[in-house]
Amino acid sequence: MKKIMILGAGIYQVPLIQTAKRLGIYSIAVSIPGNYPGFAYADKVYYENTTDWEKILEIAKEEKIDGIVTAGTDVAVITIGKVCDALGLCGLSCRGATIATNKLLMKEVYEKHGVRTAKYRKIAFDAPDVYEKIDELSLPLIFKAVDSSGSRGITRVNRREEFAGAIALAKKYTKKDYFIVEEFIEGEEFGAQAFVYQGKVQFIMPHGDYVFHGDTGVPIGHFVPYELDEAVIEDAREQLRMAIEAMELDNCAINADFILKDNKTYVLEIGGRSGATCLAESVSIYYGFDYYEKILRAALGEQDLDFTGDAKVPNASHLLMSDRDGVIRSIVNRNEENPDIYEILFDHEVGERVEKFRIGPHRIGHVVTKGETLEKAVELLHEAMGKIQIEVE
Repeated sequence: MKKIMILGAGIYQVPLIQTAKRLGIYSIAVSIPGNYPGFAYADKVYYENTTDWEKILEIAKEEKIDGIVTAGTDVAVITIGKVCDALGLCGLSCRGATIATNKLLMKEVYEKHGVRTAKYRKIAFDAPDVYEKIDELSLPLIFKAVDSSGSRGITRVNRREEFAGAIALAKKYTKKDYFIVEEFIEGEEFGAQAFVYQGKVQFIMPHGDYVFHGDTGVPIGHFVPYELDEAVIEDAREQLRMAIEAMELDNCAINADFILKDNKTYVLEIGGRSGATCLAESVSIYYGFDYYEKILRAALGEQDLDFTGDAKVPNASHLLMSDRDGVIRSIVNRNEENPDIYEILFDHEVGERVEKFRIGPHRIGHVVTKGETLEKAVELLHEAMGKIQIEVE
């Protein structure tokens, strides 16, 4: 029996663990202790921090694993690269993983390889000329912790008076002694999911994004297909291919964030793992194959993986969120069985505490729908969400 190590046991890793069980693959879940749903489905659990790559490598050697993978999070990506390099497993290299989890390195390779991206500056927290360096860029700006995920430590700034608060937030969420500031490109946010395997980009699926605008834009849902002129779509694909090559990414899922301005795609950042917020489910629906299965089989190094999918089924998704901090007092779902409601999932139960939505991890559930057309999928999405009431006090 093949052994797969899955880093993380949260809501975005649960489908990987469940799919491994269905395929007869022995699953080893690794996560810090906590109320994580994936623990219940794994064949074996290790309560370790997924960023402690030396400890994870030690376990991987003891268990003689055949592959290592995660989904929906950047936190464990460096560890995957370290373990893959050390054990010769199929997956991200340490070099690719390092670039994919450091927004400064990402920017540097984009600039070197001609990938279209926003103008930026690297700034040390203790630099005497912090404000001078920032003033070299044009407002509005985005302040970013370079090693964070889930939109933590990222702030949009419209006025100079907001610089200090944005710097403090970046410092709170980073282990580095520097951060980056980049010009905010006014345009339409969208993204793409892709997979690169054995040196070849297997597919690129552009998707539209529903965005929550707080300190910065946070994706809270997605829809496919994303209707753009073919020339614009091809430009996005070309920029993504260039970015993947620049970042030295291979044998991994790709989660890309873009901005469209004047019919040109600007690359914001790219992760070497599948997207969160139902994006793996969106790939599965749109192409008609089980994307989690493909991710697992690729991590095991299986040959001749077929990523061809001709279904092209329109679909849409949206997070369930709270507008306040508090405790869930009731959950009511009045939706009836419907083959086009792909999934309604609640992350929390009555009596559990939740946070007012600010960043992705504050989600309390999601809804995914499909349809003959995108319009029908979106209409059903809103209808289904309207039949769900979650009371938080």
